[in-house]
Amino acid sequence: MTDQLHPMTPHQLPFYIVKPGETDVLMIVMGIFLILVVLGVGNLYLQLHTLPERMAHKSQKLQFEIVAVLGLLALFTHIHLFWIAGLLLALVDLPDFGTPLRSIAGAVERIADASDGGGADEKWEERKAATAATGTEKAEPGVAKGSHTPKQEVASHA
Repeated sequence: MTDQLHPMTPHQLPFYIVKPGETDVLMIVMGIFLILVVLGVGNLYLQLHTLPERMAHKSQKLQFEIVAVLGLLALFTHIHLFWIAGLLLALVDLPDFGTPLRSIAGAVERIADASDGGGADEKWEERKAATAATGTEKAEPGVAKGSHTPKQEVASHA
């Protein structure tokens, strides 16, 4: 085999056309460039996609989980409204309802424990003795004056 060109071939070929049997350097460079661009754009897309989740990471656990689920739904269903909803939810700080509700639940438990222990009857007797000593007896709502049925007393925060 001869290494000669076809007689109709022009004598000045562009640099990107290689002779048969030679390595196409431009194709290898462009292949590596294409792989790097695809990986870079994919990384940029995933960074943008996880933006709401990273923003909600510093917020409450429930809000973070909701934003994460919305992000996954947007990723797998390609419904961009889920991503927008997750972004808006990550931007808004939800009020903390959990802490006050836990405080109220703890206070109610303490009240329930105090009233179940039978301490109300003792407090009733102490108050009755104190009012008898001072001579002033106030009628309580719902209890007739002079009645001997003890009213359940509930500890209050006030």
